[in-house]
Amino acid sequence: MTESGEGTQLSLIEPSVRSRPRPASGGVPVAEVDPVASVLVDTGLAHLDRPFEYLVPATMADEVVPGVRVRVRFAGQDLDGFVLSRAAEAEHEGRLATLRRLVSPEPVLTPAVLETARAVARRYGGVVGDVLRLAVPPRHAAAEKALAAQAPDVDAPPAGLESVAWSRYAGGPAFLSHLTSGGAPAASLLAAPTVEPGEDWPRLLADAAAAALAGGRGSILVVPDARDVARVETALTERLGKGHHVRLTADQGPQARYTAYLKVLRGHVRIVVGSRAAAFAPVHDLGLVAWWDDGDDLHDEPRAPYPQVREVARLRAAAEGAALLSAGFSRTAALSLWCADGVVVPLEADRALLRRVVARVRIAGEGSDLARDPAAARAHLPSSAWQVAKEALTRGPVLVQVPRRGYLPSLSCQDCRRPARCTVCSGPLGLRGPDSPPTCRWCGAVETRFECQNCGSPRLRSSVVGARRTAEELGRAFPGVPLATSGAGNVVDAVDSKPRLVISTPGAEPVASGGYAACLLLDAWALLDRPSLDAAEESLRRWMGAVALTRGAADGGVVVLAGAPTHTTVPAVEALVRWDPAWFADRELTERRELSLPPTTRVATLTGARAALRAAVDEMRLADSVQVLGPLPVDKDTERLVLSAPLTDGPALAAEVAAMRARRSARKETSPLTARLDPRDPAS
Repeated sequence: MTESGEGTQLSLIEPSVRSRPRPASGGVPVAEVDPVASVLVDTGLAHLDRPFEYLVPATMADEVVPGVRVRVRFAGQDLDGFVLSRAAEAEHEGRLATLRRLVSPEPVLTPAVLETARAVARRYGGVVGDVLRLAVPPRHAAAEKALAAQAPDVDAPPAGLESVAWSRYAGGPAFLSHLTSGGAPAASLLAAPTVEPGEDWPRLLADAAAAALAGGRGSILVVPDARDVARVETALTERLGKGHHVRLTADQGPQARYTAYLKVLRGHVRIVVGSRAAAFAPVHDLGLVAWWDDGDDLHDEPRAPYPQVREVARLRAAAEGAALLSAGFSRTAALSLWCADGVVVPLEADRALLRRVVARVRIAGEGSDLARDPAAARAHLPSSAWQVAKEALTRGPVLVQVPRRGYLPSLSCQDCRRPARCTVCSGPLGLRGPDSPPTCRWCGAVETRFECQNCGSPRLRSSVVGARRTAEELGRAFPGVPLATSGAGNVVDAVDSKPRLVISTPGAEPVASGGYAACLLLDAWALLDRPSLDAAEESLRRWMGAVALTRGAADGGVVVLAGAPTHTTVPAVEALVRWDPAWFADRELTERRELSLPPTTRVATLTGARAALRAAVDEMRLADSVQVLGPLPVDKDTERLVLSAPLTDGPALAAEVAAMRARRSARKETSPLTARLDPRDPAS
């Protein structure tokens, strides 16, 4: 074993100087042709994130090819690794160790996936090995044996079908035509609401994948969660028939996930639909990388190096010359920046269509007027919202979106309105049920005798009403009306067209057959007042997701936004009423540019003890343009530093973060320090 230089990291690059490898101890016969293997060893250490050279035993000569998994001896232990290349000579002049074992002859790491993983690691200041753990699922021997080497026969997909879904957008048919002809268009599509399955967003993705397949290329479709995966799978099957796609998600189980990966790797299928990790799928002749709902936080990887699907998709498409498509009802500031820079072309429906298919939106206050109906008062609804729901229940189901799950997830002092805090850890207090005592949502401590730390009052009030409490109140306000709830732990996928109340948290809304007759968006202020950079952007995204499930204005669909401020103009509310997410995203981008906030800057956050933060920053060679903000307290012993750099200095900042991590790893620092680039909210 020896460290391999940069020249061997890609097999297409010839090293300048090599020497014949000296035989390994033990006299094990080595391969006669290309006896040296460059192996990326999964050490988990940042300072060893590079390939090392090993000898290939003669018994493995024919099976050790680039991309296969092997076991090697490294620092006194057996570790896994990927073979990157084979060579006739070694760069190291000393003795080389031999490969211990060939884990599998399956070349699971393709050159395109490796190139993407390296690009992701560079962008996020991370380790290639960490990215590959996200990209390549663990081996499952039974799956390799069970899957046939040849692809099964499937019916040819129907060709030449016009896309009704894409014809609703100016430039939509041209995008598909360019995709079919082998081009690489890049677009940000703002989807128009519809209750027709043949025009909905899953069909948009399915038709785009069909266009790429018609041109002889494959597709990757990334969506936030399993419910979205199921909807896209249904659309793909309706459009192409069975056997042309696979699902690739983390919740499949080891064998099912690895089997799906192998089907793609062996070329049995050309279309992949899945969650975050699907962006790395080894699709043959990749022609399209698409993702739905860019702003969903499920697209943020919670494991190092914390990549976001948007950036992984862009890097993957660039590596293979594939088309790029982001679709959603709303648009993030990051995508607005891409539109401004010409990275993607905006695609939208015309205003005449939107006026028909978008439900009419009404704005209601918090319901404090004294003239509201008694039933509305019992339901804690504004009178206008109660009237809309009552009338709509004669025509179909009504959706009620509640910002938070639970019963009363947030409590405050009745007298001074200060948030109620736990006396043990200072966490927020909430109620889990009607007969439950106040309990801390952080540490679980029960508060038997509450006393406000600000004014001394023992009285509590609800700050936010949860989905369970809302269901109770609406059940009393609409006796005899069937009621369903959908949220964490009990997500309902779909409901029929019969009149019923559906109470849901954001993102868990069931799809109603024929669309909802009306939609109530409660506690708007609870979303808008969140202390995060993307509070307004996230509020609009969640509202639009619910409105899109409602019948259009031409079919009598009505939406009531309750709890929104009425004394001032709120851009997110205005964008919802006008259904103009592009205007809002551009406005948000302009404000962030003026304030030097992401995505108009690159940001790195360092979290750890103060001494570790100071030592890390002192060693980093930061450009003069980099601002060091903080430290900010996180908890008793932890603080956070924020490093902000112009976009032009972003690659240098990422490189310095990676170098800092490598130095700490080499010194075996024991004080933990977490580094993240481009987090969703630098302050959280």
